[in-house]
Amino acid sequence: MPRSDDRAPRHADLNRQLKLYNENDIPSLLKDNPNPLILILDGVQDPHNLGACIRSAECAGCAFVIITKKNSAPVNETVRKVAVGAAESLPIVQAGNLRNALVKLKEGGVWIAGTSDHKTSQSLYDAKLTGPLAIVMGAEGDGIRHLTAVTCDFLIRIPMLGEVPCLNVSVSAGVCLFEAVRQRGHR
Repeated sequence: MPRSDDRAPRHADLNRQLKLYNENDIPSLLKDNPNPLILILDGVQDPHNLGACIRSAECAGCAFVIITKKNSAPVNETVRKVAVGAAESLPIVQAGNLRNALVKLKEGGVWIAGTSDHKTSQSLYDAKLTGPLAIVMGAEGDGIRHLTAVTCDFLIRIPMLGEVPCLNVSVSAGVCLFEAVRQRGHR
């Protein structure tokens, strides 16, 4: 059975110039987005995970994605292929200092929700994820760094019902982003 046009395969245009931003561009990116949803990736090192996170962010309607300049996979051909065109259409901010980027978001009226596996954080499904919001996902294995966590306004966790303690970062990003989309009334 042939695919319908709306489900046709899409690919990254590797010939298209990729524009990367830095944390000084955050105020101008916020200016055009009064109620943004933003994904922040704190040290995601696997290019496949990075590409999948960028793709999920674009599909969820994120205004932009922030990644760390150091200790993060570069936005290379692999990331762009996995993102299936999202890296070319979604602004990507490479933050030299993630804490400074978080402060700029807060100054722009954005609430910061960090993800954490700790039982003391609130369930994703009990958290208010409406309004201007950035969701921080941590690195594979280590999660978000301590300074990042203390800079967040609140911490959330995805309830785990099995014995495995956590999901892959790209899966977690999709779950969190689309819970925010659901709460914002997009159905």
